[in-house]
Amino acid sequence: MLELSDVEVVYNEVILVLRGLSIKVPDGEIVALLGPNGAGKTTTLRAISGLLDLHHGSVTKGHVTYNGVTVGARSPAEIVALGITQVMEGRRTFADLTVDENLVCGGITIKDKSEAADAYERVMDLFPPLAKRRKNVAGYLSGGEQQMLAIGRALMASPKLLVLDEPSLGLAPKLIEVIRDIIVNINAQGTSVLLIEQNAMMALSIANHGYVMDTGKIVMEGVAKDLLADDDVKEFYLGLHGEATEKRSFRDVKHYRRRKRWAS
Repeated sequence: MLELSDVEVVYNEVILVLRGLSIKVPDGEIVALLGPNGAGKTTTLRAISGLLDLHHGSVTKGHVTYNGVTVGARSPAEIVALGITQVMEGRRTFADLTVDENLVCGGITIKDKSEAADAYERVMDLFPPLAKRRKNVAGYLSGGEQQMLAIGRALMASPKLLVLDEPSLGLAPKLIEVIRDIIVNINAQGTSVLLIEQNAMMALSIANHGYVMDTGKIVMEGVAKDLLADDDVKEFYLGLHGEATEKRSFRDVKHYRRRKRWAS
């Protein structure tokens, strides 16, 4: 469905961020894209969604295709019309609008009233807390409810592929479990998902396939359950080390060790 092939992205014509990135999201699957801050995850999302121009970035090599159609030269609106929607990091809800008004904005590309009504009911079924707060102003919702609204707004366009950027960020563990289950439910209803996350445990527990990024390129990929069992992933992304699974901080792990082990 979605393929990035040997993609390079440069900001301000001088800053190389993505360095020959290649990933695939097959139809009907959940694919996790993991990596620390600064790895290039959000830039990858911008390359998919057409938002690089807004940040003075451009794809200088490789290509992004969706169902065989080249995405790179298309506007964000055209990309949404193709069937790709995204939920940005930080939720980005319209704080002064109500829940219903936010959802109407998300479905503005849908001209068929019956299809729009079906999408709205789908969102209400997926997110019962939103159904109770339809007329509430978004800025007064809890963090978890705002994340639900951000995902629901993206679903209003009836996407075939949903791109999620750090949906667990800033949420309590119980709410992360709720969001995880919602993502699984969305996928079960026929929507493919690209899940961009730092929370490796959550992402890999529900994904079919996973990629690990570092410094703008893929350093590891494989079946999600295999990555979840991998010692390097445990040590550097789950904070576990050795057979005793001693907890470690990322600050305690020397960066050169990670580079050396992955390079081998």
